[in-house]
Amino acid sequence: MAGSSFKTHPIHLQELLRDAEKGMLQLPDFQRSWVWDEDRIKSLIASISRGFPVGALMTLETGGTVDFKPRPVEGAPKRAESVEPDMLLLDGQQRITSLYQATLRGEVVHTITPKKKRVKRWFYIDIRKALDLTVDREEAIIGFPEDRKIKSNFGKDVEIDVSTRELEFENLMYPISMLFDWTTWQTDFINYTHGTKPDIFTTAWPVLNQFSEEIIKTFTSYQLPVISLGSQTSKEAVCVVFEKVNTGGKPLDAFELITAMYAADGYELRKDWYGDGTTPGHQETIASFAKVPGANQGVLGGVANTDFLHVISLFHTRDLRNKAIAEGKSGKDLPQVIGNRRTLLNLPLSAYTKYKALAEDGFRKAAEFLFELRMYRPYDLPYQAQVVALAAILADLGPASSHHGNKARMEQWYWSGVFGELYGSTVETRIARDFVEVPDWLKGGKLPYTIEEAQFRLDRLKTMRSRLSAAYKGVNALLMREGARDFVSGDSFDHTSYFGKGVDIHHIFPQDWCKFHNIKADVYDSIINKTPLSFRTNRKIGGNAPSVYLATIERGTESDPAIPHESLDKILASHLVDPNLLRSDAFQAFMIDRQKKLADLIGKAIGHEAIMAPEDEEGEVVELEGPSEEAEMTLAAD
Repeated sequence: MAGSSFKTHPIHLQELLRDAEKGMLQLPDFQRSWVWDEDRIKSLIASISRGFPVGALMTLETGGTVDFKPRPVEGAPKRAESVEPDMLLLDGQQRITSLYQATLRGEVVHTITPKKKRVKRWFYIDIRKALDLTVDREEAIIGFPEDRKIKSNFGKDVEIDVSTRELEFENLMYPISMLFDWTTWQTDFINYTHGTKPDIFTTAWPVLNQFSEEIIKTFTSYQLPVISLGSQTSKEAVCVVFEKVNTGGKPLDAFELITAMYAADGYELRKDWYGDGTTPGHQETIASFAKVPGANQGVLGGVANTDFLHVISLFHTRDLRNKAIAEGKSGKDLPQVIGNRRTLLNLPLSAYTKYKALAEDGFRKAAEFLFELRMYRPYDLPYQAQVVALAAILADLGPASSHHGNKARMEQWYWSGVFGELYGSTVETRIARDFVEVPDWLKGGKLPYTIEEAQFRLDRLKTMRSRLSAAYKGVNALLMREGARDFVSGDSFDHTSYFGKGVDIHHIFPQDWCKFHNIKADVYDSIINKTPLSFRTNRKIGGNAPSVYLATIERGTESDPAIPHESLDKILASHLVDPNLLRSDAFQAFMIDRQKKLADLIGKAIGHEAIMAPEDEEGEVVELEGPSEEAEMTLAAD
């Protein structure tokens, strides 16, 4: 691990918990709140009571290059907040917090049930069950309510009561809160039973001795392996730790690491993004851009905090590059314009505050741009990653982004990314390159590589079947943008009809008709046989042959007026459908004709004609079921 050192060594559990209590061991502020439920706490205690391994911890020495704001383990005394910790716990928060709260804290534990209900629990070991080899150890770990009484019959009957120390003795229930104070509990037991309850003492004393040897000593001698990262560990190495070591936990992204670093300077990045309950943050503001009445959010409702930082990072790294050029540097000495994880983690607070307003404005312009392309929901976006480049470019263009010529060329660039399917992998490099090349092109520079590289193969349309495909979504939006109108109402698909009439992409030759004529699903399910239609129109079409449902549409009904033959032909043509082929139910001819028309439409959008696959090219283009592969700067947390 470049720029860092680490060592692995065992540390007694009790020592770790004492350090957490004193504040010598704390959490970096990016760690999420403690969330373990009572069953997981019981399982953890049971495993340790048997000496089983419960996983390694990972710590980071403080005072080095990574300056995270620390915070004590939840439940630690108030005085721990004023302590400068020696170590930050990177991996193991849930385990250490659970054990600390159940043992040393000495207060009822606030936890949740497996059904996510908030409860308060005192944890005990049933001494007899713990020593019974026929009983699963987890059954010996009991969670009592706050009053320490387990009740039945809707709370009317008390089954077990350990609300006093004497009742603990009589029920042989040992409190986990005294796990490291066996001597005190044992002495109290002797004082209570030896003189006044000799029968309990006589029968229980051998059991307690066995419990002390087999269970208590296991706890007091239990050690956890700790991987300790040196103080010079880099920020990127901390990220790698979460990716490689702690892969089973919740996602932890770069935003939370940056939050902890900015917090060390007194800046509340979370409040900037999420708001403070009164003033909306960037997240809510961006999600509201281009939102239509009645919708929960606009097209950019899926923009992540790392997307926002990514845009800022592009401007910051460009500043660094321009500064280096001004200093006479060139070639490999020039910093890259980039927004990868390493760059995000080194994004200074000064750069964030300088560019955050510009970034938000870029996303506003991006929302308006996408809205005009007939994309209204996050689900409609072909590529979420391309939005980052779009927002950065539009922010950089400023007022020039609204010029007619620039808008047309921006559309060409955008469709090139979509139909060239270029934002599905290695997106960080492409975003950065487009951020540099597109504005330069709009000012008279050379054609951006994304447009130059974009190619669309005619046969690709046959394999576009998945709603998750970027190009599939692109065809749907492009048809609406080009003026496609609903078969029955004749309305164009603006945002009002889109939401009000439940517009979605539907089959032109219905599935039932295709199945009846033995047409394979991988043929009739392609985008060639689909188009945007309202919910009512799709219901009206049903499973009928096109010749049948078109005749029905022309005749009209009580709720839908008749449509003249010529008018319906024009509506069909707006979907790039040959009316004669559809009226004659000529499926094969229809597919060939519409494939060519869709390819021409796409070619016009990207500025390149669709190409034919080379005859000797091996394999067939397939449409994978699943989301487009996009780079994610996410990490896993304990």
